Amino acid sequence: MSSPKQSVRLTADPYFPTHGDPRFHVHRYELALDYRPGPNRLAGSARLTCVAGAEPLAEAALDFADFRITRVLVDGRPARWNHRAGKLRLRPARALRAGAAFTVEVHYSGNPRPVRSEWGGLGWEELEDGSLVASQPIGAPSWYPCNDRPADKAAYQVSVTAPSPYTVIANGRLLTRTNRAGTTTWVYEQPAPAASYLATVQIGRYQELVLAAGPVPQTVYAPARLVADCLTDLARQPQMMTLFAELFGPYPFGEYAVVVTDEELDVPVEAQGLSTFGANHVDGERGSERLVAHELAHQWFGNSVTVADWRHIWLNEGLAKYAEWLWSEHCGGPSAAELAADSHARLAGLPQDLVLADPGRKLMFDDRLYRRGGLTVHALRTVLGDPAFFALLREWAGEHRGGVVTTADFTARAQSHTAEPLHGFFNAWLYQPELPPLPVPAEPEPVDAVAETVAGPVAETAVAPPERRRWPRWGQTP
Repeated sequence: MSSPKQSVRLTADPYFPTHGDPRFHVHRYELALDYRPGPNRLAGSARLTCVAGAEPLAEAALDFADFRITRVLVDGRPARWNHRAGKLRLRPARALRAGAAFTVEVHYSGNPRPVRSEWGGLGWEELEDGSLVASQPIGAPSWYPCNDRPADKAAYQVSVTAPSPYTVIANGRLLTRTNRAGTTTWVYEQPAPAASYLATVQIGRYQELVLAAGPVPQTVYAPARLVADCLTDLARQPQMMTLFAELFGPYPFGEYAVVVTDEELDVPVEAQGLSTFGANHVDGERGSERLVAHELAHQWFGNSVTVADWRHIWLNEGLAKYAEWLWSEHCGGPSAAELAADSHARLAGLPQDLVLADPGRKLMFDDRLYRRGGLTVHALRTVLGDPAFFALLREWAGEHRGGVVTTADFTARAQSHTAEPLHGFFNAWLYQPELPPLPVPAEPEPVDAVAETVAGPVAETAVAPPERRRWPRWGQTP
């Protein structure tokens, strides 16, 4: 995979100003973990390869939960440190010069548990038989020391040793799997830069199912009792992958995995190159297929192209919501225009107090943000017309692949596709709380015709389109 474009924005996140340290950037994490599901015991080491910012660095701070730390090294030498209130503060023997590369190594052990938040526990979660990690937005410190801000993206190598009956899934490609004395060590490599909240480890008694061998390998991990339902519910994911690659540009990672836990989850959760669903999201009838589309679309919008800070979360969720609508239109369900009209009618009856481009921490996962984000994308499609709109999506995903973005980046890229000024449009949809009227377009091209125009014919699906149905309510979701 070619080296992706990334710009590191050295500013604190306004919604979570105590998370992350903008004075340095982490280039790579190497995590070596040993996990015992019964006692929920995690021991490990984390080696971080870092680069100091524009000023000399006398101290660096990592976000890290309440583990017992046994050793801390900076550039291979013992460093002074203190650890309290979720912060591990390091002082090297001498200050690091501006722009200097350095390494941090932390050895630790303890019982991982989720980070408390207003959305419940985030991060490492112990299951009845195994564990999962779902960190958005601030749960990553629940299992490893990190510079926990979305703009600080890094490569990962994750090694996990667990009892041999368990399967371990992490981001990226499985490099090795080694059995020894009743345990198995799994080593995964993710070279594409990932935000800290998108790193994950899933551990359970899973069967491995191959949905597609190429061009993008797609694998499902599920408990035995759910295998048949998973094969039905995820059967059309390869067709989704084909459609989205044609509309948004090439899939940005080397592989894609889906984990289905043996327990119910409130909502599915995305990670880089991987999504996790609960047992309640599979029914053998494709009842949650729109969520399959939503999480897959996040691989382009949110994971490859990542928000510089959480004010811009609508860029993740609005584009993933619109991908749901494009998939529905493609496979014979309600069109994007019909789904937009339905969402507009629903939002019109709700409080008008959400500013999409800066919703505030309290409303960043509000259901209205997802719907209004999708509506904004649809309204922009109406204003630009299909050729310019779909060219914009492909440029956006390609130009910022592996990087970080803001709302201003998006509006500037959209403006480059039309001579008509878009300031008034974006002011109404992004910066005012009142819901604007939905533009009435000329008859849009079907999404399949657009896909053929931008990337050649869409692959035929081998299964019948779903019956038209009212989609279940999309609630607060990471």
